[in-house]
Amino acid sequence: MKIEIKRVNQAAHFEASAPSSPVTVQIDGPASIGGEEKGVRPMELVLMALGSCSVFDLGVILKKQRQEVKDIKVSVSGQRREEVPQIFTDIHITFDIWGDIDQTKAEKAAELAVKKYCSVHDMLVAGGIKITYSIELHT
Repeated sequence: MKIEIKRVNQAAHFEASAPSSPVTVQIDGPASIGGEEKGVRPMELVLMALGSCSVFDLGVILKKQRQEVKDIKVSVSGQRREEVPQIFTDIHITFDIWGDIDQTKAEKAAELAVKKYCSVHDMLVAGGIKITYSIELHT
């Protein structure tokens, strides 16, 4: 796997691409280093990676369980330490799931998705980050 990040302008605006997609990701830094609010920040990308990795697996597992999922939304929040580098210390994932979903099956699916199948989770936990999750079911 390989990605490329190229500079867009003389500020802190970059564009990331991967061979797997024609879509690019806009990345920008804070105003203090010349950022122009034209993209997401690197630490936000980490949360996005964790959320998307988990929800992909959750969707597959729920489908295998024959759960009728109408929609899924994921929110990921992270707490960072004050000292540099300001790494994450705690991260919480909230899965909002709409449809005819069995609570027990959803809980098992989320546990498998986050703790067993999500490689982003494993990398972050190996770095000492505490990751929790919760499920909110909606009809």
